[in-house]
Amino acid sequence: MILVTGIVTARPDTIDAMLAAARTHVHRSRSEDGCISHHVSVDANDPLILHFVERWRDGAALKAHFRVAESRAFWALLQELAADPGAMHLYQAEETRL
Repeated sequence: MILVTGIVTARPDTIDAMLAAARTHVHRSRSEDGCISHHVSVDANDPLILHFVERWRDGAALKAHFRVAESRAFWALLQELAADPGAMHLYQAEETRL
């Protein structure tokens, strides 16, 4: 499984547009083949920061997601709206039980 985490900071005048775009992106991404889960949340300490957590079946599914035109358009829009473009991190992971 591939785990993706991301963070981006909006400007006060762009947070509503950024959150609306993020919700649309999350809902669309959830329907893609190989998407296990896809979430966005607002930071508890700073309402201008959005956190993304995604789980994908494998690298091929994530690469296919990155090739979707709407995914590329969403990334470009985030960069336009961001005060700080933040970062994305990818991890190879496996679920475990304790």
